[in-house]
Amino acid sequence: MTFHPNLDHWQVRADLAAAFRWTARLNLHEAVANHFSFATSPDGVRFLINPNARHFARITASSLIEIDANDPTTMDRPDAPDATAWGLHGAIHRALPHARCVMHVHSIHATVLASLADSRLPAIDQNTAMFHNRVAIDDHYGGMAFEAEGIRCAALLADPKVTTLVMGNHGVLITGRTVAETFNRLYYFERAAETYIRALQTGRPLRLLSDEIAEKTAREWEDYPGFAEAHLAELRAILDAEGLDYAN
Repeated sequence: MTFHPNLDHWQVRADLAAAFRWTARLNLHEAVANHFSFATSPDGVRFLINPNARHFARITASSLIEIDANDPTTMDRPDAPDATAWGLHGAIHRALPHARCVMHVHSIHATVLASLADSRLPAIDQNTAMFHNRVAIDDHYGGMAFEAEGIRCAALLADPKVTTLVMGNHGVLITGRTVAETFNRLYYFERAAETYIRALQTGRPLRLLSDEIAEKTAREWEDYPGFAEAHLAELRAILDAEGLDYAN
């Protein structure tokens, strides 16, 4: 891994870059849209985010830009982020310091779920149970995620227990304390949404977990020691073994 002494938060930068690369590998991204960010200041206002119009498969640690959610001149910078990234991620980091990391994608199964009239994700297996009582659903899509939409979405995530926002008619947004935690959650939400959608396709009755067991399982996921960190570490090890430049 190349270390750039003139850039702060290098470990976070490399972790984010690995998450971008693996998201592209799993085809959870969309063209040069979608954004991941991480707050670098205690109040959450300063944050790293992907550069405008850069494909996830080409993101590197050093290419991430650092911006200030309270700086009105941000969009005048020569390296200004995408306007929807500023609108959505800026609003969340400005309002929710507990949401250190924010990942937003239009992944296929999460977006299918977001396109249903009822976008709830019932606990029908261990993975769907991870999100029991931890998902908010936005039923009032108002267009692309410029500032007004960002402010409205941030309000839906005010409860720290709510880590996932199903953005109706749009996609999904995941929050977390670390890159590893957030990416692990993003990965499992897509898996959970796929399981649910495939189960619906059978047309047969669903085997629903009780609220008690679903909540117990969700807490067990939250308390599972080092799982998310091990997941990201293994992905980075694979990328490193392949000689990719994500950590440059």
